[in-house]
Amino acid sequence: MRLGYHTGYWSAGPPPGAAQAVAAADELGLDSVWTAEAYGSDALTPLAWWGARTRRVRLGTAIAQISARTPTAAAMAALTLDHLSGGRFVLGLGASGPQVVEGWYGQPYPRPLARTREYVDVVRQVLAREAPVTYDGDFYRLPLPADEGAGLGKALRSTVHPLRADLPIHLAAEGPRNIAMAAEIADGWLPLFYSPRMDATYRELLADGFARRAAARRPAEDFEVVATVPVVLADDVEQAADAVRPFIALYAGGMGAKGANFHRDVLDRLGYTEACDEIQAHYLAGDRARATAAVPTELVRDIALVGTEDDVRAQLPAWRTTAVTTVLAQADPRTLPRLAALWREAGHDGAPGAGTAPDPA
Repeated sequence: MRLGYHTGYWSAGPPPGAAQAVAAADELGLDSVWTAEAYGSDALTPLAWWGARTRRVRLGTAIAQISARTPTAAAMAALTLDHLSGGRFVLGLGASGPQVVEGWYGQPYPRPLARTREYVDVVRQVLAREAPVTYDGDFYRLPLPADEGAGLGKALRSTVHPLRADLPIHLAAEGPRNIAMAAEIADGWLPLFYSPRMDATYRELLADGFARRAAARRPAEDFEVVATVPVVLADDVEQAADAVRPFIALYAGGMGAKGANFHRDVLDRLGYTEACDEIQAHYLAGDRARATAAVPTELVRDIALVGTEDDVRAQLPAWRTTAVTTVLAQADPRTLPRLAALWREAGHDGAPGAGTAPDPA
């Protein structure tokens, strides 16, 4: 199980210490660094800017929203960053939610799985560069039909030859069908709120997708599960949990409309429906303090690594036996050296290729 670093979302400006943390991740031998986007900063620009100071660490987006750019634009960015990084880029994609897609991008949200499947198909065409890109889907049509434009659209092939035609594509997924689809069509899965308690269920969903996986894709044994996990070192578990509660309260209570919050659905499946009802009620009423206070410590411990170094060290064996191949630490950048040392002491590796892929059977 490898260790990576997630820079997290920007708030009013760049996350303090993120540039230094990315450079430190490279020097410390971590597997990868990943950036995010919501409806402020984008994921690609910081990755290129900060990643220019690195030499070894993999560079990924967790996640680039598919509604933010066309699939050909995403493929252009991917092949460009892959060249500039010497083959270290990972394209992490996700559908986001209806509030962002329809409110920020002005696009309809229905059928996100079908839209994602088409999106990945087009990206792979661009990267393969075997022929001019053509596609006749429900969501993407290339070239645009003559009766819908100037009638001058032409099928084109990328002028740039990709460094890797099989550049890895990872998918963010939270629902059961989405997770299975990631195993079917992608090279990795980017889960949020992964819990070792749900590992058997997740392995079953991945196996369902692997059973439909095309032979042209990488072997299922090479499939990655790159989980974003809050990691907080503090004097005790409760103090560390307090640093994670606002994050959970935001996702359970405010990231999505009532009745259409996919992040909350994950926590419901973990058995925290009653707690999430209270969190969401407080959050939607504008009382974020009470929403945060309503997050149970047990929930924090289910989806995060928190406490003293000894506490975190004691939690690692449960994670090591899961399908997770890389833990993306959402952590105070100043703790990265301690986390890297802890990882090595626990017998884990930061370098690429050290993980164990989920059993495809």
